[in-house]
Amino acid sequence: MDFVVYAIPFFLLALLLELLFDHLRGTGYYRANDTINSLSMGLISTTSGLVLIDIGGKVYALVQQTTALPVWQHVSIWQWLLAFLLYDLCYYWFHRISHERKLFWAAHVSHHQSEEYNLSTALRQTSTGFLLSWLFYIPCFFIGMPAEVFVSVASLNLIYQFWVHTRFVPELGLIERVFITPSNHRVHHARNAEYIDKNYGGVFIVWDRLFGTYTPERKDIAVDFGITRGLNSWNPIWANVHVYVGMFRDSFLTRSWRDKIKVWFGATAFVPDDITKGEVIAGTHYDPVIAAWLRNYVILQFLLAVVLGVVLKYQFETMGMINGSVLFAYMVLSLMVLGWLLEGRYWGLELVRLGLAPIIGLVLWGELNSVLIIASLMFIAYIVYRREGFTQQTLTAK
Repeated sequence: MDFVVYAIPFFLLALLLELLFDHLRGTGYYRANDTINSLSMGLISTTSGLVLIDIGGKVYALVQQTTALPVWQHVSIWQWLLAFLLYDLCYYWFHRISHERKLFWAAHVSHHQSEEYNLSTALRQTSTGFLLSWLFYIPCFFIGMPAEVFVSVASLNLIYQFWVHTRFVPELGLIERVFITPSNHRVHHARNAEYIDKNYGGVFIVWDRLFGTYTPERKDIAVDFGITRGLNSWNPIWANVHVYVGMFRDSFLTRSWRDKIKVWFGATAFVPDDITKGEVIAGTHYDPVIAAWLRNYVILQFLLAVVLGVVLKYQFETMGMINGSVLFAYMVLSLMVLGWLLEGRYWGLELVRLGLAPIIGLVLWGELNSVLIIASLMFIAYIVYRREGFTQQTLTAK
């Protein structure tokens, strides 16, 4: 059973409570642009599985159908514990290689791009991990773990990882020696030289202690969150593909045939000698300044995009693949354009997006006529906020 579906409401409630606590404490751990970008990527990741091929699922089914390996029957508590431990060990090695090799980092980087650290960061997930992550969990099936047990322990592992993405929980004493905690996971999200590429476990920190990748959070070194070369964009699609694009570019431009291959399979930090990269600047944050009315407009439109995502998640089967894919594409377009608006760019594309809303509603009329209502709300919001922006500009000019 996939428990994540049932946990999502609790994730959102916990996020809202932390956001409120952050506001009351005045700690400033949340920024609207960063949070919307993280949640946009989580929304795309959650719904992309509806329209993409489940490579891992098909491979696992093939393994069980074409081999004579026994499958556990009447799974005991000890087999459940073994499954949970083995999954976390496989996760450790997958997670570690996802940091140490460029091809795997290209998918995982999206989770580390946020320069803040809060519960919304936990929901910042990749949409391309399905391509290769399944390779690391094949041992689970070779020992006879049933698919339903695998899905259950995988979802429990992911649910556990949610709560450790917070800055409000201090070190937890002896618990730090066994489990992943907010303190040692903050280290994992750091780009400081003292912390980088450490603490890979999902639930248990013991794997890091065994394999030499453990580092505690130090009081004398504040964690600097993010990636060494910042994303500098609020576009969630670019966040998912920018490393892939960079690898294609570098492998094309470098003159060394050896480096053309190493760009893909070498260490994450590898750069060919004849390729110039931007400087690594620690401690900087991407935070373009936009007017408050524009920020509020994006927040409202983002909430409407979330409604589309919820409809997509729970009505996809009744809509069918074609209509569902159309709605998914429109939701992704919306999140891209809203990301650009957070950078203060491309108002013209927002008009195009709004214009497409009633067309989408007509295409899906028999199955999703609520889109027309949403489209009307979108246009009303546009008119109201655009007028406010015009008014502010006029007042400034005077």
